[in-house]
Amino acid sequence: MTTVAEQVGAYLARLGVGHAFGVVGSGNFVITNALRAAGVPFTAARHEGGAATMADAYCRMSGEVSVVSLHQGCGLTNAGTGISEAAKSRTPMIVLAAETAAPQIHSNFAMDQRDFARSVLAEPERVHSAETALADTLRAYRTALRDRRTVVLNLPLDVQAVEAVGQIPAHTVEPRPQTPPSATDLERLVEAISSSRRPVFIAGRGGRGAKQQITRLAEATGALVATSAVAKGLFNHDDFNLGISGGFSSSLTAQLISDADLIVAFGCALNMWTTRHGKLIGSSTTLAQVDVDDAALGAHRPVDVPVLGSSAAVAEALLESFAGAHRTGYRTPEVRQRIAAGARWDQTPTEDLGAEGESIDPRELSKTVNTILPAERVVSIDSGNFMGYPSQYFDVPDEFGFCFTQAFQSIGLGLYTAIGAALAQPGRMPVLGTGDGGFLMSVQELETAVRLKLPLVVVVYNDAAYSAEVHHFGKDQDMGTVTFPDVDIAAIARGFGAEGITVRRPEDLEPLRRWTSSPAGPIVIDAKIADDGGSWWLAEAFQGH
Repeated sequence: MTTVAEQVGAYLARLGVGHAFGVVGSGNFVITNALRAAGVPFTAARHEGGAATMADAYCRMSGEVSVVSLHQGCGLTNAGTGISEAAKSRTPMIVLAAETAAPQIHSNFAMDQRDFARSVLAEPERVHSAETALADTLRAYRTALRDRRTVVLNLPLDVQAVEAVGQIPAHTVEPRPQTPPSATDLERLVEAISSSRRPVFIAGRGGRGAKQQITRLAEATGALVATSAVAKGLFNHDDFNLGISGGFSSSLTAQLISDADLIVAFGCALNMWTTRHGKLIGSSTTLAQVDVDDAALGAHRPVDVPVLGSSAAVAEALLESFAGAHRTGYRTPEVRQRIAAGARWDQTPTEDLGAEGESIDPRELSKTVNTILPAERVVSIDSGNFMGYPSQYFDVPDEFGFCFTQAFQSIGLGLYTAIGAALAQPGRMPVLGTGDGGFLMSVQELETAVRLKLPLVVVVYNDAAYSAEVHHFGKDQDMGTVTFPDVDIAAIARGFGAEGITVRRPEDLEPLRRWTSSPAGPIVIDAKIADDGGSWWLAEAFQGH
């Protein structure tokens, strides 16, 4: 007999899910094995929260729909933060959540899983019966892929166990077609670009699939290009690439964006992070926003030219309007020279904050690590006061070399992110920048990285504190709740079977050089960093809190 659980797993494999992650219990044992039997790779995590973010990162870095497999009740709630991060980021991910049977109202695992999914902004679905199982599964997959949604597909235990009905269809589901702009929207945007002298294009996650079109359009119209943090690396090949727009911007990048007379956002939210609470938008700057979701247009700030459409289709339509154009605009030789000389953080001299033999300046740490590691890498970032350093000092080869799970602003997701990204990009060295708080919150997944023999570099910016709070509230307050005794994180790493080193000065990174020649598993760098006085990017973020 083929059960519904086995049928659903096999159907998802036929539809094309890329990788499954999870923690297996009695409620999801059968469906997980069905996925594996059908050829879907499965990674067993140590915590459901880790599994959810691994799946999120895998999807971001591979472009394939990912799966999370969970036990009923507590398995789902444990994964809640990771599911919410994915949902807020519009990650096409399917959460297979076992569910107690409807009559089992006194079960330890009973809960309202449908409303729980809604509460973390995921789309709830359910396999209702053997007769509807194939249609229910297809509906969940279509919603994930075509609407770019995180879907929680609830699987009642009694339905899972019954005999399946019907044959798995052979058809596949294609992604939603590109959405072209209306003639009116296109005309307004063409007029705005035509009348601009200093245009800047900013691409977000929704613009990652339109690299070639946006690049060609920028060249034709004289626009500089930049990205939000999640799309870092998208325009690496362009001499007029400003890098990240927002809190992580260099002084030169911020100045050039602020001096723009037109900003066009392609699939970019224009939120407080990307615009520094609007500081990067000049008082006379025309603001245009392109997005496939109508609700996203003007959601964070008013825009002068809202354009409904997908980034690639809108850019392609604009290219037709500007066919044969070669406007200089903002792309002057002088601006090119300024970008080459000063757009990167490591081009700005800084005072060394390190105390000899005690602590290392986080900037010197980041610069040195960046020079040691191979260029083919995929960088993941946890959240915290430190996060700007690895985000800006660690180079990446392209947009699939940077994974930034920050939509929910939760610390502790970094290690999970790095594992998922590593599995999605196996030809690249995975690198994680994390704080001591976030790393210790998720340290159980270091065993997963060791078990998988990932050549993972974990850089722990360790100042024995939740530094964002320390710097925000000021040291004249009682900091006993957010400061901690120093922890030997390198020793903890060795206990998990990873290599661990302690770094207090740049020379202490020499073991990393040796490790890179033949990595046999993860290496954890316990970097005792100096106090930077508080990062300006988080100081801006705390405004109004």
